[in-house]
Amino acid sequence: MEIGMNLPVMVPGLDRKTIEAWCRGVDEGPYSSLAIGERINFVNPELTVTIGAAAAFTERVRLLYNVLVLPMHHEVLAAKQIATLDVLSEGRVSVAVGVGGREEDYRAIDATWDKKRLSRMEKQVARMRRLWAGEKAYEGALRPVEPFPVQAGGPPVYAGALFPPSIERAARWADGICGFSFSVSTVEVGGAFDMARKAWKDAGREKAPRLMTGCWFSLGPNGEAEMEEYLGRYLNFLGDAAEFVIPTVKTTSEQGLKDAVARARDLGADEFLLAPATNDPDVLKRVADLLC
Repeated sequence: MEIGMNLPVMVPGLDRKTIEAWCRGVDEGPYSSLAIGERINFVNPELTVTIGAAAAFTERVRLLYNVLVLPMHHEVLAAKQIATLDVLSEGRVSVAVGVGGREEDYRAIDATWDKKRLSRMEKQVARMRRLWAGEKAYEGALRPVEPFPVQAGGPPVYAGALFPPSIERAARWADGICGFSFSVSTVEVGGAFDMARKAWKDAGREKAPRLMTGCWFSLGPNGEAEMEEYLGRYLNFLGDAAEFVIPTVKTTSEQGLKDAVARARDLGADEFLLAPATNDPDVLKRVADLLC
């Protein structure tokens, strides 16, 4: 099982030097992917600009959109941005797409928040792949939208799927699933993986789905307090329900993190993506020594 690392983009206080230190630390370490998530109405830097900087700061590691909330974007522009990044990174891009769970982000940019987001997203992915294959953006266009991706057929596209309906539908269009878990429980993660395997088989897919999951973590003497502060800020949209979610996160100690990773490995995960609750890049070596 590979170990990927999210940049701490949801932690306040990032600047150029910190982002560069994280990118170079991930690239020089044993990590498989450098992942970056998306929010709009929050403290984080913008996704595409940041992942572009990551492409410049790295040479080896794969660059993962984790996740791109595609219904908030026009798919033609998104396809061009992703293809450009694939060229600049020499074919190191992977894309997990999802519909997001925060209406405030959609409202901030006047995007449509409705019950058809999932079906719209599937159509967007299909169109992006056609554009990457050379289809013109509209009838009568003088030329296709370029550049074309380095990777034949375009970068792999995964479903940022957490719930049964989206996992089952993903078998029609995705290369795998890219989930996330508060507690990395055997029932939750194992159930999602089994559902994906079955959905891919039922859909007649020859290639098995790539199975990815991950969790937040915080190590050190102040790990629990750091995690509580982080989750309190990140999950405030849940209101009082956040008080019931936060205690389920047990990855605030070395043993807790090791146990979570071991469970994911035993369940057949292809990659485990770590999301730090700190912006201190020194944690990269600590995690590498612990897990890799």
